[in-house]
Amino acid sequence: MTIFPDGFLWGAATASYQIEGAVDADGRVPSIWDTFSHTPGKVRDGHTGDVACDHYHRYLEDVETMSWLGLGAYRFSVAWPRLADLGFYDRLVDALLDRGIAPVATLYHWDLPQSLQDKGGWTDRDTAYRFADYATRVHDLLGDRVRTWTTLNEPWVSAFVGHGSGRHAPGVADPAAAFTAAHNLMLAHGLGVQALRAAGAESISLTLNLTPILGDPEPARLVDGLANRIFLDPVLRGAYPDDVLEHLSRYTEVNLDDLATIAQPIDVLGVNYYTVNRVVADPTAEGSLEHPGTAGIAWDKPHGELTEMGWEVIPAGLEDLLVRLSQDYPGVPLMITENGVAVPDGVADPGRVDYLDGHLRAVHAAIGRGADVRGYFVWSLLDNFEWARGYDMRFGLVRVDYDTLERTPRDSAHWYRDVIARGGLPS
Repeated sequence: MTIFPDGFLWGAATASYQIEGAVDADGRVPSIWDTFSHTPGKVRDGHTGDVACDHYHRYLEDVETMSWLGLGAYRFSVAWPRLADLGFYDRLVDALLDRGIAPVATLYHWDLPQSLQDKGGWTDRDTAYRFADYATRVHDLLGDRVRTWTTLNEPWVSAFVGHGSGRHAPGVADPAAAFTAAHNLMLAHGLGVQALRAAGAESISLTLNLTPILGDPEPARLVDGLANRIFLDPVLRGAYPDDVLEHLSRYTEVNLDDLATIAQPIDVLGVNYYTVNRVVADPTAEGSLEHPGTAGIAWDKPHGELTEMGWEVIPAGLEDLLVRLSQDYPGVPLMITENGVAVPDGVADPGRVDYLDGHLRAVHAAIGRGADVRGYFVWSLLDNFEWARGYDMRFGLVRVDYDTLERTPRDSAHWYRDVIARGGLPS
């Protein structure tokens, strides 16, 4: 048996726009993803989050499924556009606690109110201050019951996919905007931590999508700086790495005085892991819009098995990443806040079972090498709106029939239920 430490937290994760639907309910205002998904050509097949899984109305059914799974925690995101009426989250948290499931609340999972985007969004410094106000409001309602708070989910995606390539909302393709957004998102994190601490929050985290960069050393270091260290170092060391600061200064100026705010102590670092990137030096390569300034670097083909998303399956990348984080940023507990895979539709999903099994073994191996990993959240509890990919990519432990909204636990859900019950994996 591969048994995890006592107290290891077993969970599953979702995000508001991906599952809730009910986009006009109870005073909710439009978000950048409402705008983006209703813009022709932006999302596959014209899919939107208008209905999604209708979790807003079916949350009790979904909480019952979480209870059946034996989850110790559920990671969900609060929709900033619902700020006028947060009653849904009040009810959700109570339902979770009634079943012994710890609520883990993420304050920002990409659904910025469109009204703030109209004023500049994450390229406007003021948005960071509005985020702190929002954090205070949410904590005022839920802080008596929610013990663990995450400020931002994957700011790299918000900054560089939303503002570098424009593949995600708000659909901007401007490297200067991407770097400016990245800095302002980190400022929002720091201000949000301060606001939550002042309100009495017990445990605060930041979730980053971290990607090991493999390949030729010089290109790999540059891309690692743009993908990983640009967030890790300001938050955990209080400074941009010298090479990253030199690089981003070619595109924009950032206020280095903000670093004292950005580097507020956090209680846990959330790690979202799916794959690695492989890079090679190639003088003819145009580089990547999502890694501005990488002309002369080519992204090598993935090796071996690929997921439906086209991502390389490489559990060893997760093990090495966790060990690296524990060594480079000691003293910060780690939590796997997303890890999962899209596989072909169906209730039988042996590919997902194999994927989760391999990655959980990688987590266990990393713990054995000294990484302080406190828990694991599968992405995702439900099939959902997979952003620009629409509804074609299915990540759920639970299958959703998008015509009837019927939920069916997949084989992987039964497998994960058994893993949780035994606290580990069979030999």
